[in-house]
Amino acid sequence: MEGQKSRAKLIASGLVPFSFLILMLVFILSSGSSLINFGIPLPELTIEKINFVKSEILVTVRNTGPVPVDVAVADVNDRIQPAAIEPDKHLERFETAVVKIPFSWNKGEPYKIGLTTQEGVRFEKSIEAAAPALEPNSDTMGLLLLIGTYVGVIPILIGLMWLPFIKKISNQKYVFFLALTVGLLLFLGIDAIVEALEVSSENLAGVFHGPLLIATVVLISLFGLYYAGEKLTKKSSLTKLANPYSVALMVSIGIGLHNLGEGLAIGAAIGLGQVALSTFLIIGFALHNTTEGIAIAAPVAKEKTFVRKIIGLGLIAGVPAIFGTWVGGFAYSPFTSIVFLSIGAGAIFQVVVVISKWLREYDKSFTSTPVVAGIAIGMLIMYLTGMLV
Repeated sequence: MEGQKSRAKLIASGLVPFSFLILMLVFILSSGSSLINFGIPLPELTIEKINFVKSEILVTVRNTGPVPVDVAVADVNDRIQPAAIEPDKHLERFETAVVKIPFSWNKGEPYKIGLTTQEGVRFEKSIEAAAPALEPNSDTMGLLLLIGTYVGVIPILIGLMWLPFIKKISNQKYVFFLALTVGLLLFLGIDAIVEALEVSSENLAGVFHGPLLIATVVLISLFGLYYAGEKLTKKSSLTKLANPYSVALMVSIGIGLHNLGEGLAIGAAIGLGQVALSTFLIIGFALHNTTEGIAIAAPVAKEKTFVRKIIGLGLIAGVPAIFGTWVGGFAYSPFTSIVFLSIGAGAIFQVVVVISKWLREYDKSFTSTPVVAGIAIGMLIMYLTGMLV
């Protein structure tokens, strides 16, 4: 009986603060309160995507302001055009609509699309060069599949071919390659955050607080995957090291999540006509991503090689790039792109922590020449190959 009373008191002590908080919010939001009647709430529309189809421009718009809005007028290059709005012109907060503007556009020409609310507030977005929207058919899916394979899968599998070489080198040189892996992954993690920030600044509405969203997702991904990784890896009673294949699997998952975000960016750029893929660009991606194969190979270099496992690790890291190009090309969303890039960054930083702990088993000080040189050269390699992309 005493235990039940104590439990009831504990629950009550936890609910009381919430009760007062709810009462305060009800008071502030009640119609009789004048606390929220200062100033004038301004409408805000965010043009998230513009697709150019046959004799028509499709504009995806979201209400990101604090009040409902009605879209009244659409214009192209400052000239008012007739338009249809689906499902309707009235948008509640965060609701989206598609504005269909009949217009004979020309491929490669710049356009400025404007939308004006019923209150007379105008919002616009510019397109540097119009390009036909990708249609989800077998030809375009095959094209994106080929691009994703060239820039994601094949380079990583080529990088894994370094495995026999790494197997035969001395322990000191092996430490260098482990440190090189840390440098490669550090650069990838930073690169993912930079890309997410660019997408946020260019395409995400301010109401979503892009930089804070990125920081939140990166940290959740880092700590969540670190917890999962601790459950995944088992300590060996002989070496007291994490299972090398478990570490390599975490590296592959981290790189795979990063490549999913990269694929989203590539597919979106192709879909929006912002990238003209050339042989030079594909070569740049291939050189850049081949180093990711080295990062996967290094943790298992001193273990017995299982070819199927090695190929499986490479596919885990590379195939997400294909799915990313499909999603980015046919259903791009800046919010989704930012989330996946941030998850990839957190996953990669988690792997950096694991490999660094593992590396300390070989080099307690973590300041030897092979370690410092490996991290520095790894980041430099990624920077130089990234300049080709």
